[in-house]
Amino acid sequence: MAHAYDAIVIGAGHNGLTCACYLARAGLRTLVLDQYHTVGGMATTEEITLPGFRSDIHAFGFQFANLSPVPEELGLSEFGLELLRPEINHSHVFPDGGIISLHREVEDTVASIGRYSQKDGETWRRLAGDFVRAKPSVTAWMNSPPDSLLEETEHFVRLPGGMDEYRAGLQSYRSWANEHFEREETRLFIGGWACHISLGPDDVGGGHLALLFASLLQDVGNRAVKGGMHHLPLALAAYLRSHGGEIRTRARVAKILLERGRATGVRLTNGETIAIAGEGLVASNVDPRQLIVDFLGQDTIGAELVAKMRRYEWGDGYMTIYLALDAHVTYNAGPDAQRSPYVHATTPSLEYLARVYTECRSGQLPAHPFVLMCNDSMIDPSRAPVGKAVMKMIVHNVPYEIRGDATGKIRGRTWDEVKEPYADYLLDYLTARTRRL
Repeated sequence: MAHAYDAIVIGAGHNGLTCACYLARAGLRTLVLDQYHTVGGMATTEEITLPGFRSDIHAFGFQFANLSPVPEELGLSEFGLELLRPEINHSHVFPDGGIISLHREVEDTVASIGRYSQKDGETWRRLAGDFVRAKPSVTAWMNSPPDSLLEETEHFVRLPGGMDEYRAGLQSYRSWANEHFEREETRLFIGGWACHISLGPDDVGGGHLALLFASLLQDVGNRAVKGGMHHLPLALAAYLRSHGGEIRTRARVAKILLERGRATGVRLTNGETIAIAGEGLVASNVDPRQLIVDFLGQDTIGAELVAKMRRYEWGDGYMTIYLALDAHVTYNAGPDAQRSPYVHATTPSLEYLARVYTECRSGQLPAHPFVLMCNDSMIDPSRAPVGKAVMKMIVHNVPYEIRGDATGKIRGRTWDEVKEPYADYLLDYLTARTRRL
């Protein structure tokens, strides 16, 4: 058995590494284990298409992390983290060549919305101001343990206008948007952000979360990590090592070991056992099912909880298309779309989004899914060779288990069978569409 550690963290994504950094900072001998060949989890950057084209495998925008104290507290800029803030945070384009853009400056966003509705522009100015005033409490909420249901209810009861806030938190996006905006274009412009957290127009809570997302980006920006998102976990890893922490990649955990209800270490899939000393701890940065079903199991935590986790509904799947391009994509909507890190492209109708969710949740490949187009190298030219471009398309809301096809063109019912023809179909659809956008 290898020498014991004070703390073992399973998973070297940015959350696991952040946990490990604070443990090491507190003086604990800390080890991080990850099955992949590098740190980062969903925050990695790789040459997945062609040499020289560096794609963020999943995360691209540095968004809610702007409210985290971690980068400043750990001094991550000293370990290679550099953030880029574009002038335009995102754009929503429409088939007639129309566009609304979320600019760095509120007044520019108000003017962009005002091309469709001056009233909606004024509403956005008010909502953006509301966020700035609420930002300290939002930041504290995001960086604190969640309140109990009783504490949260008592907070709303005591707060002036608290029950209105409680109601707003439960509203679907359609309900909230119809209440606040008069033009469908404005509703789609804000409402697309609910899709980023897999909430359709009629899902509970969509209004609150879409507003939170859009307001945050208006205030702090849709930033990108220079050189690729991987530089965030690499900075965390460097900080961890500077405090004596260790990281092992290609090390897959099979079980968390326990004695009398306390973790004593972990066993890897190769049979190796790694112990923790005395009152040490094991922290998990994996998904709940893997932790409860695989790492702990019913012999440890009981058959009832394991059975509940096996029935856990994961929600909708996403599909990503990575592109290496000879040049940046252009839009008929104008240069603001090209200059945006994110572009949403839809018809100006919430029914469009509702249909995507209906098709996905019935097991069909959506005919016209909501696609997030990320102009990675436009924001950070270092990600592609000179004169070239790298781009990523995230296809929101596709079924894990395929039971049908709303396109009428895709055969097959497994992702191995359909991923290539469905990607080709979507590229054809978007290419034809962007000629009009």
